[in-house]
Amino acid sequence: MVLSDAIPNLLIGLREGLEAGLVVSILLAAVHRSALAGQGRRVTAPIWLGVLGALTVSASFAAVLNSTTSSLSAIGQDVVGGLLSILAVGLVTAMIFWMSRTAANLSGELSGKVEHALVLGAGALALTAFLAVAREGLETTLFFWTAAKAAGETTGPVIGGALGLAIAVVLCWLLYRRAVRLNLRVFFTRTAIVLIVIAAGILAYGVGDLQTAGWLPGHSWYAFDLSQRISADSWWVTIITGITQLTPRMTVLQVLAWVGYLVVVIPAFVRVSRMAPSPAGPEEDEEPSAFARLIGQRPVAVAAAIVVVPALLAAAVIAILPAADRDAGAQVTVTAEGCADDWKSARSGLQTFTVMNRSGKTGEINLVDANNAVVAEIETLGPSTSATMTAALSNGTYKFVCLMAGEPAKYSAAQQVSGDSVPGAPQPVVRVTEEDLAAPMAAYRRYADGLLGVLDGQVRAVRNDLGSGNIEAAKKDWVPAILTWNRIGAAYGSFKDYGDAIAGLPHGLPDGVDDPDFKGLRRLEYGLWHGQSASTLTPVADELTATIGTLRANLSEVMTDPADQTKRPHEILEDTLRFQLMGFTDQGAGTEYAEAAAAVDATRAVLNQFAPLVTARAPKLLGESMSRLDVLDVALKATQRDGRWRPLAQVPLSQRQSVNAALGNAVEKLASVPLLIELPPSR
Repeated sequence: MVLSDAIPNLLIGLREGLEAGLVVSILLAAVHRSALAGQGRRVTAPIWLGVLGALTVSASFAAVLNSTTSSLSAIGQDVVGGLLSILAVGLVTAMIFWMSRTAANLSGELSGKVEHALVLGAGALALTAFLAVAREGLETTLFFWTAAKAAGETTGPVIGGALGLAIAVVLCWLLYRRAVRLNLRVFFTRTAIVLIVIAAGILAYGVGDLQTAGWLPGHSWYAFDLSQRISADSWWVTIITGITQLTPRMTVLQVLAWVGYLVVVIPAFVRVSRMAPSPAGPEEDEEPSAFARLIGQRPVAVAAAIVVVPALLAAAVIAILPAADRDAGAQVTVTAEGCADDWKSARSGLQTFTVMNRSGKTGEINLVDANNAVVAEIETLGPSTSATMTAALSNGTYKFVCLMAGEPAKYSAAQQVSGDSVPGAPQPVVRVTEEDLAAPMAAYRRYADGLLGVLDGQVRAVRNDLGSGNIEAAKKDWVPAILTWNRIGAAYGSFKDYGDAIAGLPHGLPDGVDDPDFKGLRRLEYGLWHGQSASTLTPVADELTATIGTLRANLSEVMTDPADQTKRPHEILEDTLRFQLMGFTDQGAGTEYAEAAAAVDATRAVLNQFAPLVTARAPKLLGESMSRLDVLDVALKATQRDGRWRPLAQVPLSQRQSVNAALGNAVEKLASVPLLIELPPSR
């Protein structure tokens, strides 16, 4: 159990329990103070019967929530969880404002209802208590459930909720006995602020669920991703996430929901809470209806309606749920000591596993076959969270592998499965090792070193042109140099600081194009096409030549991480789409499409270096990728006029659209390559 997971439900239980307890206390006090007490009608049993009915409704609601969601598919669970989270936030927000407005008049309002109920009989009094408490119970149940789902585990939230309710019961008893005094207005106002923050987190979590299910866009559009810099296992991150649901990685829509809710609700609540409550006017006596008189004299029927009927309805709903759906999946648990030790049996066919992480660490969870090929995986599973994986199992042996941060791999017991394979199921993928990547890494170093040698000669030619004051010749010699750099495929900062020194952009620098840190090929481009003198640009070319030489000498030290190299088949053209084809890189030469064609050459070269690993895991993928690159080549060449590349701005819209479509199509297919050859995070 993580303590931070218990805190939200502790506060919810304390506040909601205190509200419900105050309602019960007011009802009991009203009965004792009633003028009808002297007529032998001073009875509190119907109130407790109403409270019992409210508890039954809440428990039945909780049972239905758990059963209905567990019978759904993973997407269905995300949809229901997201919608219920938003509903819970709406109800709690309304409750906070309602309590702020009506707390001062609550006692008088309930006392009046008790007086009417006493006139009608025990059944009416029980129903009055039931209606007053049931609303609080349903709100509390729904908020408990959504908070527990957001936490990803049940132990901490259940303990926190139970502790909060227990404290609320004790406080209400002491208040009723006048043993303590509590400024309820101050209490509810201050706890409301914390509750609003918790509600904002649950709203963001609900939005994330709906994005995962595809009901809302932007599932992969991250506002920030600090997961590589901040450990989700650290104690302070665990506390912040448990209370606010802020995580190291959140989508733009989640952040907007979280911030927007707080910006709107907190000022509105502060404004309402500062307003003096208006006293409630006396209620006019109304003649009880025939139905009210009937239930007042039927306490047994009322008891059956509020206690027995909710339980029967819940049992009926649970009973009619498809049994096959409830049994379709299995829950396995990752602990600090073991990996899916509770997985005891398996069957053939398509099935979904829910993996609960109670190890206190982040990690990757794989389901592998007898050849150690991955059948299904959860790439990142944070502590105190759960996720689902869907696997197609056929005849063979399977086991779970838990690769938790900072620990050796853990394995579950192997389970034997008998049965036919699932038609159309993806083939298991054998994980690559660092040894497997040694040959492609060496091949790329040789490839990059050769092109850096070519680049060195081309930059020296530009330097010689500048030395002789021939700007036009320097422009002509600059173009093949930038194309050579693009053929190297230095995407996503793969050459670290050397990449910025060779072809960095001025965007983000304090002084832009005039900043001293704006260097390399792009600095030369800007100067050549903006009328700067040869004497100004000569030192830039000299420094660039020295940088290229230093990079060649240290290439083996710069390129040390095989994980970076496995992403290159996809990232080269993705970088081209983000920068060149958006006009982001151009400093005057207008070589965007020429550079894109060079990036295609780089992608082909890298794919060929990984060909043995890719073909062994997906025989058709390499050919399909090359075919899409062929289509992209055709679209790029169509932008030329008389065999010459034109600047992006001079190419007709239809041709630009064709290039963008072909590039997007290629990048989509290439995205499958890193998934096949990537190293596990815990390597």
